[in-house]
Amino acid sequence: MRQTVTRSLLLSAVAWSALGAAALAQTGPGRPAQVDDVIVTATPYGVTQRATTIATDVLDDQALAIAPATSLGDLVNGLPGVRSTDFAPGASRPVIRGLSGPRVQVLTNGLGQIDASSVSPDHAVATDPGEAHRIEVVRGPATLVYGGSAIGGVVNIIDDRIPEALPEGGVEGRVSTQYSSVDDGRGASGHVTVGAGRFAFNLSGVTRKTDDYDIPSPARSQVLADSDGEPRGEGDKQPNSWSELNAWGVGGSYIADKGFVGLSYKKTESEYGTVAEPEVFINLEQERWDGRGEYRFDAGPFAKVRASYGHADYTHTEFEGPGEPGTVFNSDGWETRGELVQRERNGWNGAVGVQALERNFEAIGEEAFVPTVKIEEQGLYTVQRYDRDRYGFEGGLRYDRRTLGAVPLGETAEVERQFDNWSASGAAFLRPQAGLFLGLSLSRTERAPSEVELFADGVHVATAAYETGDLGLDTEKVTTLEGTVHFDRDRFSGDLHLYKAWYDGFIDERRTGADFTTDEGETFPVYRFVQTDADFYGFEAEAAYALWQDGDRKLSLEGAADYVRADTDLGPAARIPPWSATARLAWTSTLWDLTGEVRHVGEQDRLAEGELPTDAYTLVNLRGAVRPFADKDVTVFAEAHNLTDEEAREHTSFLKDIAPLPGRNLRIGVSYAF
Repeated sequence: MRQTVTRSLLLSAVAWSALGAAALAQTGPGRPAQVDDVIVTATPYGVTQRATTIATDVLDDQALAIAPATSLGDLVNGLPGVRSTDFAPGASRPVIRGLSGPRVQVLTNGLGQIDASSVSPDHAVATDPGEAHRIEVVRGPATLVYGGSAIGGVVNIIDDRIPEALPEGGVEGRVSTQYSSVDDGRGASGHVTVGAGRFAFNLSGVTRKTDDYDIPSPARSQVLADSDGEPRGEGDKQPNSWSELNAWGVGGSYIADKGFVGLSYKKTESEYGTVAEPEVFINLEQERWDGRGEYRFDAGPFAKVRASYGHADYTHTEFEGPGEPGTVFNSDGWETRGELVQRERNGWNGAVGVQALERNFEAIGEEAFVPTVKIEEQGLYTVQRYDRDRYGFEGGLRYDRRTLGAVPLGETAEVERQFDNWSASGAAFLRPQAGLFLGLSLSRTERAPSEVELFADGVHVATAAYETGDLGLDTEKVTTLEGTVHFDRDRFSGDLHLYKAWYDGFIDERRTGADFTTDEGETFPVYRFVQTDADFYGFEAEAAYALWQDGDRKLSLEGAADYVRADTDLGPAARIPPWSATARLAWTSTLWDLTGEVRHVGEQDRLAEGELPTDAYTLVNLRGAVRPFADKDVTVFAEAHNLTDEEAREHTSFLKDIAPLPGRNLRIGVSYAF
């Protein structure tokens, strides 16, 4: 008990020190958070960042236009509490507070991807950041709008493919292009919305192509070389790390005085090397249709009703070599959501909603480690908020029924598992003085096991293991307590989130001690999904201090820090990111911006069985942007990333010991908005 109290006090002291020491806002696209951003992902009625008890980050259209052309996980990597699976440039997914895979929901306009990206780390997300008008990141399970599958957090990619309003002046849009030296990367993206009477039409597209990226050291880590007694080899290029992406979409809406209704279509094609194997590459294709609408009432208890629907066909094909298709993963299905948003009355906001989905997942081929699975889910929820300026309360309740049916590999009879889950949350907040927000939230969230956790039974090449599911797994439950501080006064602004999560029935993948040998003589360790109790706790802190300001010109000292620790009854959880801290000196003005940044990521030596330790690293980055025209929104930008050519490896990655992060990189580009 005394050790727990001591750790908690130490954690609080470190967090407050990080907050008071000039911390950073965001390292992904490199801009501070906007204090007036309204987060639509947090609640259906929208809450500003400085008024929410939920930990959030926002990347808007301007930030995304000059952000690196990369996968979603790598783009958001470095935001407080967020890392990347770093599984090849074409396939990285977000890791939030040490959680990934099925525990982190990746959405498009509030609906699921309907892909297979949560099944395996080598599966890419079917929506690219280059398509986004805005990306919102919600850390932790506090929002009940998206159910227990968002037990770790939500990343919502919001596009304008279905316009909700007529464009100002009849036409508006943005185009952006860039080049990166580390991988000879070429990328371009753009979108345009045109108005015609009551109608608005949108056309968007993104293209990206990269070669194998440069690495500052041998691909093989020194830790792995020492472990197996083999040489590290040469360092030059990361083998099989190339990628190519093309995506385009069209959409249109009818815009009325009281709402809108619209339809969109999107086609995505992507190919990328797996990095894990020298000759294997993946081809991904998805076609997706979406419909969305909203109607605003003149009177009554509800302000508006809105609905959305998405349908997608997705195919992921793994090629063993040129023209040699191997395992194929198919996912097709639909998801729909409807919400009634209450009319605000004396500080009271709220919404009720329903959600349903159906998805068919199929794996075909020698390396199909999961059988064909049909997944159905229905959910009903309400979220409420009472805000009296000086104080307020939030609360929510959700019920989900999730059904998974499959014929297990090697069996002939179908097995069906049904889970009835309840989740609830409550929060209170105070504004004791101007510029200060204090919040405390408590949530209880339940998550049904995924198709992999239940039905896996075979060699999973991406994780280099023989994975075995457990049909007897029960619902995963977590109780989370989180404290929030927002401060914004005079020259200083900051955010602090302290949290602890108690898991009942945490689903963990653990080595059994056995090995499996294939017919070709390859040996893989056997892992099994088991349930245990677990505790996660940590913090995220970020702050900025204006050293000097004159009109639009400002010099700021900024920084951030985060930390998470995860313990289970079986020992430390696997692939938990180490602590990190970032400091930045930023100059901003109407004409030009310049930022110098130092980011340090600590070593990780608290290891699950089978893991190897990961060394600490420090990255030095420099970026700038110039807006040369007063009457045109043109931005010329450049970034020098990893100036010291540091060897860096992400502990969250399955490939960390055979694939370091890219070396020194110069990135240049131009963005034009109209």
